[in-house]
Amino acid sequence: MKKQVLVSVDPWETRVALLEQAGTPATERDQRPSEKANPSAGYRVAELYIERRGNRSIVGNVYKGQVDNVIDGLEAAFIDIGLEKNAFLHIDEIVLPGVETPRRGRGEEGGKKISSLLKKGQEVVVQVVKDPLKTKGARCSMELAIAGRYMVYTPSGEGVGISKRLEDKERARLRRALKDLDLKSGGAILRTAAHGAKKEDFERELPYLFKLHEVLVERAEGQSAPSLVFQEADLSVRVVRDIFSVDFERAIVDDEGQYNRLRSFFERTAPELVERVELWQESTPLFEQAGVEEVIEGVTSRRVDLPSGGYLMVDYGEALTVFDVNTGSYVGRGRQARLEDTITKTNLEAADEIVRQLRLRDVGGIIVIDFIDMTKAKNRDEVMKTLRKALNEDRTKTFTAEISKLGLVEMTRQNVTEGVREIISRTCPTCNGDAVVLSEETIAIEFDRQLREIAARSPRASEAFLIQMSPRVSAEFTGAGGRMLRELEASTGKLFHFEGTDNLPLGHFEVTMEGGAEAVRERAVPFATGDEVLVKLVEPHMYNVDDAVAKIDGYIVSVAGGGPHLGEERMVKIEEAGRNSASATLLDAENGKDALDSPPQGSEVDAGESGSAATPEVATAAEESN
Repeated sequence: MKKQVLVSVDPWETRVALLEQAGTPATERDQRPSEKANPSAGYRVAELYIERRGNRSIVGNVYKGQVDNVIDGLEAAFIDIGLEKNAFLHIDEIVLPGVETPRRGRGEEGGKKISSLLKKGQEVVVQVVKDPLKTKGARCSMELAIAGRYMVYTPSGEGVGISKRLEDKERARLRRALKDLDLKSGGAILRTAAHGAKKEDFERELPYLFKLHEVLVERAEGQSAPSLVFQEADLSVRVVRDIFSVDFERAIVDDEGQYNRLRSFFERTAPELVERVELWQESTPLFEQAGVEEVIEGVTSRRVDLPSGGYLMVDYGEALTVFDVNTGSYVGRGRQARLEDTITKTNLEAADEIVRQLRLRDVGGIIVIDFIDMTKAKNRDEVMKTLRKALNEDRTKTFTAEISKLGLVEMTRQNVTEGVREIISRTCPTCNGDAVVLSEETIAIEFDRQLREIAARSPRASEAFLIQMSPRVSAEFTGAGGRMLRELEASTGKLFHFEGTDNLPLGHFEVTMEGGAEAVRERAVPFATGDEVLVKLVEPHMYNVDDAVAKIDGYIVSVAGGGPHLGEERMVKIEEAGRNSASATLLDAENGKDALDSPPQGSEVDAGESGSAATPEVATAAEESN
């Protein structure tokens, strides 16, 4: 499959997009002049990577750390490497010179305890293998892995490992090429990028890896813990180093400095690929031209549409991520369309798209896919075959179970770094990530309890209260004819006025004034009959199309004849001012006459109703409370 890499560099972040061939891409001969500059013609975005200044991934970094705690029950130690949270080191990742540390699985008895291998305060050199994610610190290993273009050198390893993504024939050829290679008592792992590489390529790369190891050892010996010994390359070099191979048609970079850096890297490691690195010099931004910006915007959406009209819903949880498949508007094709065929086609499209979303969003951990139930076993097998085929293009390790009778597929995907969704978003401050908030009615009922308690504790001289809250909540008290407010005042013997703006959080509650009924009313009602004020007409009246509504700190002013002037600031005269709302008329009518000649059209509105005029029942309640 042909691929491309796009690299966009900004002052504050670097973004990399991996594009894969979708169908049959147009050749240069078939392309029109306007299409020739489009790098995404015939391709689709398969993976996204974002790295921001000051928040780089630390996977691959080597630290000299200090053992902070050793816990036998977890078979792990916590290492202070200078970050906010200590790194986690499992006993299987411990490598000590001259000490035998056999690999142990969960529940196995016997063998050395980790407390006999590491002591608190001991200094160790570790390499981060997994970024800190959510509440967990980084995961690290004492078995260093020094990455090159074609191979990963492991100074404490043994033998040669070859990527399982390569075909058996190619793996056998590479083993023969490495047969006489001197690894200096270490080990090596050949990467997928080694496909087609010759012995000379490995001989050219090995001295560089040996030298890098020597530098790491010297730095570690000369530094005190905790400290950074070696920092991995930045995002663009790291991604291109790890995945760029003969399968890639080109790497396009929109920054000249990064372009020169990548060319220099390939001149040292893979001269045959130098000419495939191109500099983007068009006026249109690279990611915008290739349609990558739209894809980035889409990774935060819960809904993902499928080609035939079905769709996926993506739900994130602490323990797992769920993909729910729905037929949506797809009802099959032709008069002979059957339900099983409709469901199967939707599931087949979903299987391919789910894997694409896993890669785009870099979803890790436990994943559950809720396919639509299929009756026939052969259809279930076909869906699973499509899913596994799509997963073959995923470089991240996955394990997939068979589809269950309920149509569920359970799988796991290795989680190494934060995905694009986590990088570009943050937890909602309103719902704290729960995706639900208390309704206005629920909050109003709770405030009603608080108001009753406040009234019960208040002295007899306190006849009224001014309460500050969101107009959307106070609307629950004053709406529906003011039923809730009348009941509150009747049972407590107190009067309650409300103030507040739409910017207030729904849960905001504050008593801003307490005292005599007249004093509180003067403070609560911002206008008196006959006042002339400048207001902005923000909404049409719900029942009188010729009228408009103005809102001042939650107080509603219904303006007769204001309909044609929506969005404008106009002088009005207050005709009647109530506790929660007022009616007014225009003073500066376009015809030059005083709008007072036109009598107000009885349009009291509910003070709490944000964006709507009151019903006649509410107007009556407002009049009764004046």
